[in-house]
This record gives sequence, structure tokens and C-alpha cells, in this order.
Amino acid sequence: MTVDPELAGLLHHVAGAGSFAELLADPSGVQRLEAFSAGGAPYTAPDVAVRTVDVPGPNGPVPVRIYAGPASDSSSADPSTAGDSTAGASGGAAGGGLPALVWIHGGGFAGGGLDMREADQLSREVAARMGGIVLSVDYRLARDGVHFPVPHDDVLAAWLWAVEHAAELGADPRTLCLGGASAGGNLAVGAALYLKDSGRQLPAKLVLAYPFLHAELPASGNPDSAGMSGLPRILRFTADDCRALVENYIGGPLLMASSYAMPGHADPAGLPPSAVLVSEYDDLRYSAELFIRGLRSAGIAVEARLEAGATHGYLNHSAGLGIVQRGLQFLADEVGSAKPFQ
Repeated sequence: MTVDPELAGLLHHVAGAGSFAELLADPSGVQRLEAFSAGGAPYTAPDVAVRTVDVPGPNGPVPVRIYAGPASDSSSADPSTAGDSTAGASGGAAGGGLPALVWIHGGGFAGGGLDMREADQLSREVAARMGGIVLSVDYRLARDGVHFPVPHDDVLAAWLWAVEHAAELGADPRTLCLGGASAGGNLAVGAALYLKDSGRQLPAKLVLAYPFLHAELPASGNPDSAGMSGLPRILRFTADDCRALVENYIGGPLLMASSYAMPGHADPAGLPPSAVLVSEYDDLRYSAELFIRGLRSAGIAVEARLEAGATHGYLNHSAGLGIVQRGLQFLADEVGSAKPFQ
């Protein structure tokens, strides 16, 4: 297998860029990045109801964007409730059984936001495909003096709010899932470990896409293929890259990282069933696969999908691409099939 043809046809847009920061410093960087992400296939986002609430947290309000698919009957939600953390989605019957997902975007802990495709497009698509609800969390990024545990605390605040308000949203709190992509997958697993240790309600299922869970990865664990060597530098993760991401996140050397900050190193016993989407051409693939092996060794059910031809972060591409459609369907199916865990 080689890199997916649709993805391969977009790589020239970011050729020569050493990092996203370097790319965006170029006058044409924004246009190049959008051309790389959008692709040429036509795409129209599904029509879902969207609103935002401000969830109270220990570091201040945490914006959470709520996407309600057609089956949730939330299209009549009053837009005047946006920003009101006490408001539930209109039309959601208390105690309803709709599937729901609290979702955490990626971005190396220091980038990304609610409008990126890995957050907005993914949330719209998953909510529409499963006829349920996705809550996308705008956690504080590791910038300007922000470090762990602030993003971790924001995710926990969003999760606890979602559990408390699930019935108002029309969702079943017993089947509420928690997930994320890349660094967001790290935050999701770190939150689940904390919930387990503190005796709080755990997710019915962890739903992860190409998660970054280990501070250091042995070189022997990286995929060995001509496809990897042909990727632009911007899509690669060296040991130094990983170390820099983690040290920026925790605000110090790797040895400072707790299991909640780097959850791949923790004992996974007691975690809920998990679904993990793995990219074939990804230096961080080993992290996802090591985590999967650890879960299975602990007797935890895991549904793993190796996305053939995918690169890290491929869900940031337009859903007009077939490979993105397949990944979104996997996530929607896994959330939709979640059963109560506790």
C-alpha cells in the first residue's frame, strides 16, 4: 500500500515547509494550507443544529460547541441560549437515549480550534451520521504561559458538564463517549484516567483518532516504508518534535509528566472499551498501537482500524475525500454502538 492517491495529490501544497508555523509565516501559507486541506472533491457539510455554551471550569469558562443531528430534533433550539451553560437543546426529551460524544480536537496541545475540520467538520458529520450529539471542546491551548493541567482541567469540566446535562440534550448519559484526535486523544485518555481514579463516571467508550499518548517513541516502532520517507517534513514527527511538544505542554522536562499528561505510560486497567483509528503513514502510529496492545493485555475490548494510506491528521482534510469519509463513518459507528460501561 502507498499513501492514499487523493492525499498524495495534495502533498505538493506543503512541500518544503518544515512546520505549520513556518508555512503560515509565508505570505502564501494560508492559501497553501487550505489547498492542502480542501482538496478538489466537491463537498457540502450536513445540515445540523449548532450552538455554543460556556461551561464553568476551574480556569474560567470553557466554550463547548454542541452539534445535534437530525434524530435529536434539536433544530428548534433557541439561539438566544448560546453561551448559557444552563440551557439544554430544545426538543431533547429528558432521559432520551441518543448517542453522544464529547470530542477534543488535536493540534500538538498548542494549536487548533473549534473551526478546524478535525473539530467542526468532524462534529457535523458524526452528529449527522449517528443521529446524535457531539460536544466539541474549546480547551485552552498551551501558549503564553498555559501548561498542564489547564487543558486537562478544561476537558474534565466539559465532560462533567456533559454528564450532568446529557438528559437535557436528549442523550443517554450512560452511553456518553469521550474522544479526540492526536493531542486531543491524549487529553481524552488523560481525563478518563482521572475519572477512573477519582471514582467519577467514566465514558461508555473512548473513541480516538491517531492519538499521541507517549512522550518518547523508539525509532524501531515507527512505520518503515518508502511512503513515510516521501512525506513532506511538515507531516513527520521526529523524537525531537515529540519532546518539544510534550515539554511545551507540561512546562518542563519530560520527567515532570504525570500519567494524566502522558497517559500512554499509565496502567490502563479499568478504562472503558475503546475504538482507535490508526493512520498507516504516521510516525505516531506506534503510540496508538502500543496503547491498543496495553488495553488488550488488560482485558479491555478494543476496536482498532488501521486506515490504509492515511497520514497523521488526515481528518483535517475535506470530507469530500473518500478516505476521510471512511474514517468519519468508523467514528460515528463506534459512538452509535456504545453500551453502558458502569
